[in-house]
Amino acid sequence: MLIGDRGKYLGIIMGLTFASLLITQQSSIFTGLMTRTYGTITDLSLPGIWVMDPKVQFIDDVKPLQDTGLFRVRGVKGVKWAVPLYKGLLKARLDNGNFQICNVLGLDDATLTGGPPMMIEGSLSDLRRQDSIIVNDVGAATRLARPPREPGGRKIPLQVGDVLEINDKRAIVVGICRVSRTFQSQPVIFTTYTRAISFAPRERKLLSFVLVKAEEREDLEKLCGRIRARTGLAAYTAQQFKDLTYDFYMKNTGIPINFGIAVALGFLVGTAIAGQTFYNFTVKIYPLRHITGDLSREGISHYYPDILPLHGAWSITPIFSPTRWSALKRTPQRG
Repeated sequence: MLIGDRGKYLGIIMGLTFASLLITQQSSIFTGLMTRTYGTITDLSLPGIWVMDPKVQFIDDVKPLQDTGLFRVRGVKGVKWAVPLYKGLLKARLDNGNFQICNVLGLDDATLTGGPPMMIEGSLSDLRRQDSIIVNDVGAATRLARPPREPGGRKIPLQVGDVLEINDKRAIVVGICRVSRTFQSQPVIFTTYTRAISFAPRERKLLSFVLVKAEEREDLEKLCGRIRARTGLAAYTAQQFKDLTYDFYMKNTGIPINFGIAVALGFLVGTAIAGQTFYNFTVKIYPLRHITGDLSREGISHYYPDILPLHGAWSITPIFSPTRWSALKRTPQRG
């Protein structure tokens, strides 16, 4: 039945294909966008627990802690090790004099825990060199790229050995890394914790997070409970922190509504196209006289003879509308 009329058959295929493409594409964009919100947590996979201020709502909502919070966390039973992490937005000055906001991560000086998951150029240990930083590849090729040599030319990507200024302090690029894209697509810069707090404006509190590794066979959720009880700080497993960040963006942004509308429109368009085309098949193979025959068996046979001439112009659904039903009643009777 379906392939007997190629035009209608192709209409169904194209309509369903377009609707499926729209639904799949919008759902994929939504998933990828929401994954970016907790990309930093995904990259820092080694620590199992994140400790922070109780008022933190998501990964970029940094509320600094006192430095003594690190030692208090280390004193909790079940903690194998705990290291500091600085996370903040700092201005980097480019060669052309422009400024670019960068996402700066300061790693523990001794262990460099929390470093980028993949190095493209250089080594993570190069961060121990003076004034050294590591930049992510996307940021180096786009927002931190040097201006072209000729007007209208392509920008020159930031390379190992280039120099930036972060808060009026020199920073030398010693490596290029690859990390998960952030929600705001800002360049990501890695350096040591001591150097990061020297780049940052002076404040009384500069410790952003404490990264905790639990002892072997230690239940992470129970350890989080002990850290909360002993220190008064918030402690989440990596998955719980991801969920916290995800829920914040779901509740406080218009992202789910906008993408939900797009998916719903795709579903409605696909349903409408498929339904209309299937109906056209039905009209062709199951003529209207069978439908009117069914109506006659329901006790309205005196309208039957005059419905057939309207078969080519009216569809099944409009026949049952009040306006056209009254028109049928005014049709002259035969015999």
